[in-house]
Amino acid sequence: MTRQIFLNGVFLPEDQAHIPVMDRGLLFADAIYEVTALLDGRMIDNDLHLARLERSLTEIGIPLPIPLDQIRDMQIELARRHSLTDGTIYMQVSRGVEERNFIPSAGLTPTFLAFTQPKKLYGTPAQENGVAVALMPDPRWTRRDIKTVMLLGQVLVKQQAKADGFDDVWMYEDGCITEGGSSTAFIITAEGTIVTRPNSSAILPGCTRQAVMTLAKETGLTLQERAIRVDELHAASEAFLTSASSLVQPVVRLGPHVIGDGTPGPMTRRLQDIYITAARQGERIV
Repeated sequence: MTRQIFLNGVFLPEDQAHIPVMDRGLLFADAIYEVTALLDGRMIDNDLHLARLERSLTEIGIPLPIPLDQIRDMQIELARRHSLTDGTIYMQVSRGVEERNFIPSAGLTPTFLAFTQPKKLYGTPAQENGVAVALMPDPRWTRRDIKTVMLLGQVLVKQQAKADGFDDVWMYEDGCITEGGSSTAFIITAEGTIVTRPNSSAILPGCTRQAVMTLAKETGLTLQERAIRVDELHAASEAFLTSASSLVQPVVRLGPHVIGDGTPGPMTRRLQDIYITAARQGERIV
């Protein structure tokens, strides 16, 4: 089946979906994106993703292209057209199209596109065995709380991490971890406390992060939001990362430091189980 692309209110075959050269998302990365995961035909944390989409658009002054309830309807239709039970739905909203100029005209019509990508999310080798994560200085701008398509910094550090033999990367500045290249960073201390950096303009407010933290609190686990120093990583008993497409993924090495015994730890396994159980209680749409 030819992949269908949702573009400005119309579902089109991929080879017929075209973005104008003068779109500001192409010329200036003047655009916001979101990714919602599907597991067993159920959208995961989608209300959080839609709320973050609206927030990011508001932060840079782009109006919602259509109301949130209609965006959800579009996501469902897109997933059903592809019989997508496991994978992701990518959405992107740019400010619109006009002759290249740093200062945009008022009242531009946003460009809104979405597409699906099938992907196995649960039971992957990375989730079963954990990943090795490189540590690199954070090269990005200061408003990382806005989910823009301006991802060159992440592309560069992920490329370097792969070249150095790692699976992923965590970034740092001023001696403290900010976040992963496309994920939120967590450690578990020797005392069993789950630690992650508090939300601020330095990091993206992760939707999976929020869901995992809520479930951990409901389960009675101890959480602490504070800076994670690079020099304390070697003492962590466990580590993991979260994102829409990685869910809860164990980290077994951070830079030169093997975490614990080099295998996913028991608290990370528990959080994986808790999160997957909650995800499978959602409404099945496909």
